[in-house]
Amino acid sequence: MKVEFEDLGVMPYKECWEYQQRLFDERLMHRAGASDAECAGRILFVEHPPVYTLGKSGHESNMLVGYAHLQALGAEFYHIDRGGDITFHGPGQLVGYPILDLDRLGIGLRRYIEILEQSIIDTIAHYGLRGTRLEGATGVWLHDDGVAQSWRKICAIGVRASRFVTMHGFALNCSTDLGWFSKINPCGFTDKGVTSIEKELGHKVDEGEVRRLLLGNLVRLLNAEVAQ
Repeated sequence: MKVEFEDLGVMPYKECWEYQQRLFDERLMHRAGASDAECAGRILFVEHPPVYTLGKSGHESNMLVGYAHLQALGAEFYHIDRGGDITFHGPGQLVGYPILDLDRLGIGLRRYIEILEQSIIDTIAHYGLRGTRLEGATGVWLHDDGVAQSWRKICAIGVRASRFVTMHGFALNCSTDLGWFSKINPCGFTDKGVTSIEKELGHKVDEGEVRRLLLGNLVRLLNAEVAQ
C-alpha cells in the first residue's frame, strides 16, 4: 500500500490545521466512493511557529499563564479536536500529521498509536537514546533506571480518528527550546519533565536526518511505501 508524503517546511498552526482538515475530509469522502485504491493517505511533516494546543478533553488550568502573556511572547493558543491535553509546538520540533485510512492499511486505532510510538523509539535509538512507553501516558518517554522522578517526554502524541481516518499526530522535540514548556503542565502532568534529542545528547543533530529516519521507520511499520 502506498502513502503520499509532503514536507510543509515552516507553517503557522491555523493554516496547517485547515489544510489537514481538508485532506481529512477528502479522505472521508473517498471512503464513500471511488478512490485510488493504491493510496492510503498522506503524511505531513511540518514545523510551527510557537503555539500551544489544548486537546478536546484537556483542562485550561494546565495553561499556567494568561493569553496576554502568550501574545507578548509571540505565541498562539488553540483549543483543538485531538485527544490529549495541552502541549507546545515550535521551532526545532518535528511535527507529523498522518492523514491515513487505517482500514486500507489493515490496522486498528490502538495498533496505529503503537506504530507512531515505535517509529519514534526506533528513530531516537539511532542516536543511542532508549525511548519507552509509560502506561496511561501516550507518547515516547526517556527514563533513568532506578530513578523514580526521571520520566521525561521527548515526543507527544495526540490523534483524532473518524471512520478509521486519522488526523493530528506527533511532535518530536529535536532542538526545541524547552523553556516554552514551563508555561504549561505538559500533557497535564505536574510530576514529569520534557526533553529533546539535543538536550539528551548535549549537541545538535541534523534535523533533516531525523526527518528521513522517522519517515522511513513510520512507513516501514505501516507496511507501506512512499508514492513517487
